[in-house]
Amino acid sequence: MQNKGVIVFLTVIITALCLYYLSFTFVSNNIQEKAQVYATDASGNVDFSQRQSYLDSIWREPVYNFLGADFTYQEVKETELGLGLDLQGGMHVTLEVSPVEIVKGLAGNPKDAAFNTSVDEAREEAKTSTEKYVDLFYAAWQRNNPDKNLSSIFATAANRGRISLESSDSEILEIIDNEVENAIERSFNILRTRIDRFGTSQPNIQRIQGSGRIQIELPGVDNQERVRNLLQGVAKLQFWEVVEVNEIGGSLETINSAWVAANKATTSTETATDSVATEPLSEEDSLKSALEEQLAEIDPANPNSNSTSPLFSLLKPNYGLAYDLRDTMEINKIIKNEDYVSMLPRDIKLLWGVKPFVAEDGSETLELYAIKAERGTDEAPLEGDVVTDARQTLDQTSRPAVSMQMNAEGARKWRKLTSENIGRRIAVVLDDYVYTAPVVNGEIPTGQSEISGNFTLQEAQDLANILKSGSLPAPTQIVEESIIGPTLGKEALNQGLLSMVAGLTIVVLFMVAYYAKGGFIAIAALVFNVFFILGILAQLGAALTLPGIAGIVLTIGMSIDANVLIFERIKEELRNGSGLMVAINAGYNKAFSAILDSNVTTFLTGAILYALGQGPVKGFAIVLMIGIASSFFSAVFITRVIVSWMSKKGDNSSISFATPFAKNALSALNFDFLSKRKVAYLISTGIIVLGLGIAAVNGLKFGVDFTGGRSYIVEFTEAIPAAELKTGLDSEFGGSVEVKTYGSNNVLKVTTSYLVNEDDAESNAEVESKVKEGIASVTGLSFTEDATTLADGQFAITGSSKVGATVADDIKASSAEAMIVALVVIFLYILLRFRKWQFSLASIIALVHDTLFVIAAFAIASAFGATFEIDQVFIAAVLTVIGYSINDTVIVFDRIRENIETRGTNKLVKVFNDAINLTLGRTLITSFTTLIVVIVLLVFGGEVLRGFSFALFIGVLVGTYSSIYIATPIVVDLMKRELDHEKAEKDTKKVA
Repeated sequence: MQNKGVIVFLTVIITALCLYYLSFTFVSNNIQEKAQVYATDASGNVDFSQRQSYLDSIWREPVYNFLGADFTYQEVKETELGLGLDLQGGMHVTLEVSPVEIVKGLAGNPKDAAFNTSVDEAREEAKTSTEKYVDLFYAAWQRNNPDKNLSSIFATAANRGRISLESSDSEILEIIDNEVENAIERSFNILRTRIDRFGTSQPNIQRIQGSGRIQIELPGVDNQERVRNLLQGVAKLQFWEVVEVNEIGGSLETINSAWVAANKATTSTETATDSVATEPLSEEDSLKSALEEQLAEIDPANPNSNSTSPLFSLLKPNYGLAYDLRDTMEINKIIKNEDYVSMLPRDIKLLWGVKPFVAEDGSETLELYAIKAERGTDEAPLEGDVVTDARQTLDQTSRPAVSMQMNAEGARKWRKLTSENIGRRIAVVLDDYVYTAPVVNGEIPTGQSEISGNFTLQEAQDLANILKSGSLPAPTQIVEESIIGPTLGKEALNQGLLSMVAGLTIVVLFMVAYYAKGGFIAIAALVFNVFFILGILAQLGAALTLPGIAGIVLTIGMSIDANVLIFERIKEELRNGSGLMVAINAGYNKAFSAILDSNVTTFLTGAILYALGQGPVKGFAIVLMIGIASSFFSAVFITRVIVSWMSKKGDNSSISFATPFAKNALSALNFDFLSKRKVAYLISTGIIVLGLGIAAVNGLKFGVDFTGGRSYIVEFTEAIPAAELKTGLDSEFGGSVEVKTYGSNNVLKVTTSYLVNEDDAESNAEVESKVKEGIASVTGLSFTEDATTLADGQFAITGSSKVGATVADDIKASSAEAMIVALVVIFLYILLRFRKWQFSLASIIALVHDTLFVIAAFAIASAFGATFEIDQVFIAAVLTVIGYSINDTVIVFDRIRENIETRGTNKLVKVFNDAINLTLGRTLITSFTTLIVVIVLLVFGGEVLRGFSFALFIGVLVGTYSSIYIATPIVVDLMKRELDHEKAEKDTKKVA
């Protein structure tokens, strides 16, 4: 085998990298186990606040040494293979920046009746429309003000220089769009900073491109109300005077001295952590003792006498304190300690900078600012609401700077503030964090200012956005929310892992029983594949989700396909009389094009899912793409190296690719499939028409993803009849409730569209309150917040989700887009590879057939009482079916192409039938192994993946069927028609 050394080298490198990144997961798990032991008392009770305190105390401490490189616990958590919300619990939130307030703020909140009517009409239309709010507003404005231009409203003093009475409507609309976009970016940056301070591990925040929405995932959070307040709170921009170190040096230096002493005092605490044998010294006592000792030692005449400590440094002469980023948590304990606060002057408060300074050696320091402010008050000398505009610009030396404009009142206060602080710093503070503190070079008599410094273009743009947070209010509102309780997440994890292990075990047994030593080789590739998937996920910093586990389970079945193709080709060559080495080489070479095409088409499906999908669909798509890439490498290249090593003796090698009973199984087949194609057309049409007819009469069960509404997972200690609870809740909500069993008979899922168009906190609280009151009224049970201590006579809500109507419309639109794009991309790829439009068109017809068949199966199943929801995960399943089906079809097409190249098109039906028969063994084996893992997923995967698994089950069956009875026959019919047409043209020419 050529390039064997390269394959071995790459395998070793990838394996080493995967081991390296997965090692962080093992370290993290070990630390969490220690925290659990530390927080567990003699009776076995766990104090979760104490457990969190333990983890917080080592957050910035080195906990892992790899080849001399130290990693803090924070770095370990950022690098580990984390678990998604559905596997550990937590909160998923989608926020939308309100463009209504931006439009009103930019117009100066006028009292014009027609303007306000247009704003309100657009607001109502936006609840059920996918169009941009600005476009809806303009349409309403034109209806209500057909003879007026937008400039009559937006040409205000605050907008001078940007909008005048001569500005056209299109120019003003462009400015409004830019303001909305800036507001989204501003909100994103503010939310990112807030989340970084929240303290959750592996938070994820990302913008949804093309919309004003921001998605946030917070694994492990248990205080949902705190999160809602944190995310929806209006940003508070302020300008404060900075007090320098030399003015209160003694007080600030005490932080450093107390930190050194407290470090010594807490040594016993660290010892107790490891042994869990003694009661640690309380934090309050250790800090108090340290402060008293250090206060006594500081020389009043020389307050900075202890500044040789490595934790203390001057950023620049007489300016500010900077501390190692890893120590800020402990320093916070000191500066919030009452004994220390009492030592500060009453007009001083301490605020941290928002971003650390990174030195050349990679170390990070964070500045601590002393702000001149009366203790107990939050009123600044100048509030951010006076800022009318801020833009990124260039200073006199062509370096990035920020231009800021204030209104008349702000200009007056700004003049006074700058005149009193020449040569001093003024801090720009947002949410109590200092974003910048420029030095005042001179009095600024107008509201026009320039802030310059060592900014990058991006930093200047970010600062401009921050300054504008006070000028145009852009509150965010939660339009989608999902809460997963820890108990529900743990159950999902167990179900997912059980599915993966069970599926893998069954496939291993079958492959060894059917392919002998070849089966062991395939299993080795499969193990490498799963290991690579987990390792690459860790390298990418991705989290493993339940759909991700489903992707791995599916990969277990699909990754076998490449080796089945290769082994069946080798067996075919051996049956034709080839020697072992010739058969091996021919098997790998002839199977390669089919493996490549089938993998590329499935990978493209995953890429489309990732690009256009949302939420769990993206998680599934990532695993699917990684799985396809790693399975191709392991099944084609790693197995080749293993086979090469096992066949060193040439034709005398003992390697085998079939057990005695499987040696000639599924060979020498000669079925006339194509003669039954018209019957197959009728059967498919009949089933699809029946299913769609049932769907038209009874309707399909769409999930909250597609309809909007709120769902609650409710757990009881005993079985509660779903119908009984629905009847009671219907009276509470007026008939807009669905209740169904969720995984087990003591867990129910309650879904309601009540107040679906209302996204405010009051509506959320009202709906949840009605659910709790309704359940309590029907069952006589009482509600408890803690599902882990659920007792008789109680019920708990272990998870919930909320999707606004507009978001539901967006999800439906993106799902339809994903389906269409997938079909177009596959059409083009098949056309590129096979060079005949008949193959591409037949593939698309077969894929549409498979999609409609799955939908029809859902409708027929519902008629028999088995109802499955159609939601985002269902769309992922359908697109996976498309990928699987085209994979199966391409294998047959590849053999057809090979037969046509060698035998021509004289006996077209015979050529096609032979291709189907020659690939039938591979088709049945691949379908069987894939069905094994899909059935395991259907049985053990849990309620969350029930619809997904059912769709895959139907999809695998119909995908196998359609590649034989739909796609291939259609190519035959289309090519025969073309050949007949060409023959008729030739005959006509001869006659002429």
